[in-house]
Amino acid sequence: MDNMMSMELKTPQDVLRELAGRFKARRLATNLTQEGLAARSGVSWSSLKRFEYTGLIALDALLKLALVLDCLSDFDRVCADAGQSLSSKSLDELLSKPKTRRKGQIK
Repeated sequence: MDNMMSMELKTPQDVLRELAGRFKARRLATNLTQEGLAARSGVSWSSLKRFEYTGLIALDALLKLALVLDCLSDFDRVCADAGQSLSSKSLDELLSKPKTRRKGQIK
């Protein structure tokens, strides 16, 4: 057992709560109230309140909040290839990249 690597396993609920906590902390760090952030982002106050309490929110609403809280660019890394950045590739590298599958094979 001593040689086994320890792993931290998170459930989707854990991730939701942590994300909501980070957004709330960022809102407070910018000295915005829930009502102020809701008004600036176009997200309803009830949706923002539910998000901060449960972590549940629609993706478009989350991105609107991220825009106002100046962290929208963080979403560029979600599901991106590890270590790959489009800005660091030449045009030849981008054009020679094999086409990615558009359909899954498992039914």
